Amino acid sequence: MAMPKAKSAADPCIPVPPRERILATARTLFYRRGIHAVGVDAIAEAAGTNKMTLYRHFNSKDELVAACLREVASEADAEWDAITAAHPGDPKGELVAWLQHIGQWFIAEAGRGCALVNAAIELADPDHPAREVVREHKSAVRDRLARLCREAGLRDPEAVASQAFLICEGARVTAQSLGSDEPLRRVPTLLNDLVEAHTPRDPALRGSLPHASRQG
Repeated sequence: MAMPKAKSAADPCIPVPPRERILATARTLFYRRGIHAVGVDAIAEAAGTNKMTLYRHFNSKDELVAACLREVASEADAEWDAITAAHPGDPKGELVAWLQHIGQWFIAEAGRGCALVNAAIELADPDHPAREVVREHKSAVRDRLARLCREAGLRDPEAVASQAFLICEGARVTAQSLGSDEPLRRVPTLLNDLVEAHTPRDPALRGSLPHASRQG
């Protein structure tokens, strides 16, 4: 989903191009330490290059941050596209599979949560290019989820999509605020209950999502 992924060349003997090295290094450092805590000098050094090369590929640190988040968003889109391809003509199956994927990823999630959410919180300027990347991706996710809920025949699909989106986003932030993964472990049950409550006399979706232990 939205955590950095290490990249490696297919042949370890082939050097990774500077732009790829810089992006991979920046993604890791921004995610682990925070955007404001990491300067271009540290990125260039860790990437085995220099500032001149970094600025040859990225006009500014802001542009580098935005490029990192575009990669994160693109990877998340690709994961959903793979789920869509596995459920042709079956919106209910796709919805269940996507929510399973989200729930399982949350349970396994470690570290600092969603890189996109972290960036939105850390970057106060609403006109920062990275903030636009976050807005576009999160809006697209919510819209795609709403369309899928409509096609799956759920009652009040817009409300279901909004609530599912808020559950996922809120759980990520709450987990970091509390320093606990308990909110993330609740997500599968919350999503399952939400879908079941809006499924009209159709057992197809019932019991299909991963159940978490009910607490509280």
